[in-house]
Amino acid sequence: MKTDDVILRARKKGAMAHTSIFIYYLFCCFLDRSSITYASIGGMDKSLGLTATTYGFIAGIFFIGYFIFGIPGNMVLEKVGARKWIGLILILWGIVTLITAFVHSAFELGVLRFFLRVFEAALFPGMTLIITYWVRSADRAAAVALFMIAPPLANSFGAPLATWVITQVHMFLNLDGWRWLFIVVGVPAVLLGFFTFWYLADKPNKAKWLDEDEKAALMDELALDQKLTSEDKIVGAPMAEAVKNGRVWKMTFINVFYVVGLYGLTFWLPQMIKALSADFSTMTTGWLTAVPYLLGAIALVLNSRHSDATHERIWHTACGAFVGGIGFMGAALSHSPWVSMVFLCFAAIGIYAWSGPYWAITTMMDPRIAAIGLGIVNALGNLGGFVGPYVVGWLKDFTGSQVAAMFFLSGSLILAGLIVLTLRHSNDAVIKVENVEV
Repeated sequence: MKTDDVILRARKKGAMAHTSIFIYYLFCCFLDRSSITYASIGGMDKSLGLTATTYGFIAGIFFIGYFIFGIPGNMVLEKVGARKWIGLILILWGIVTLITAFVHSAFELGVLRFFLRVFEAALFPGMTLIITYWVRSADRAAAVALFMIAPPLANSFGAPLATWVITQVHMFLNLDGWRWLFIVVGVPAVLLGFFTFWYLADKPNKAKWLDEDEKAALMDELALDQKLTSEDKIVGAPMAEAVKNGRVWKMTFINVFYVVGLYGLTFWLPQMIKALSADFSTMTTGWLTAVPYLLGAIALVLNSRHSDATHERIWHTACGAFVGGIGFMGAALSHSPWVSMVFLCFAAIGIYAWSGPYWAITTMMDPRIAAIGLGIVNALGNLGGFVGPYVVGWLKDFTGSQVAAMFFLSGSLILAGLIVLTLRHSNDAVIKVENVEV
């Protein structure tokens, strides 16, 4: 069989298998992250005595665990392999989620949210790293998009499901509806963890579902791509080289400001929508929340595909941030619930359109620092996930409305976009190791 036929067949198998797993993982992962916001409007805040500031702090403390364990977790992942490490992460993550259903205080909820992120810390950077093992740099925006479409889809389908569980399963077996929500989203994670042990392959040469010709073709193609995307033949790159690399830090700061907007949306969108009108019931809020996320999922795929087709990353990334910022600004300025709803849709469209091109930029770093570099970008960048929800909650309590919070999220996204534009006239979009002996 011709080599071209072999590589095409291998790409299709790899894309179908790994994309399906990524979607399953991220679907459960992000449904859990956002489930706390549906629990919030479904009675959790009242049951546990949470103010908006306390809720924002607890939602954000999730990312402190990420900050502490993101880099070590990714280093362990590279040592032991994705199959074992990610499988264990999912099982532990699911168990913590199940326990969350039985908390009785804000302190207990905060502790469990912290440990949830500790166990989950290496999941996303690990999957991003796996992409570098399976996909050429030219195809990575689309590859990232195919598994990152899971978060907005999870929220889109999960919003009405979550509100249905909260309202219709309420007091079944004498448990509140919001408690049942954590049970419903925790069980699939445990099951997927065991599925991972059985199915996931770390690299093409370890995949049982590829024949020997397909394995060889993929490994040769990826080796050539690695050579073409790195000017130097690097013998080694210790952690210090990644830590002192200026471009790694630039991408990290971009991620911080973007993540403020992303998780301001993720943890507060249902509350924002419910506050638009006294006529919006909990179930109505769930259905309305699904709309921005569904549009965001579509924008993510279309923008990523166009980025790959045009081989352009910077404007595809920056414009996503600008659209998101304008969306929050418009929602804050509008006095009509439905006009505000339209602008919140634009906020979600911009936020999710960003994902594919941005992460394609971050993966264009030398493979010798990929694990540590991606860990830095994710672990430190996701501190924005603490700042965003907490500041939104504090501003809501301080001002008595969500207008100031929306302006805050708008400014953070616009700033992220402006920093991305500074990459246009430099080689910052391609991260390499500097000052390493060859």
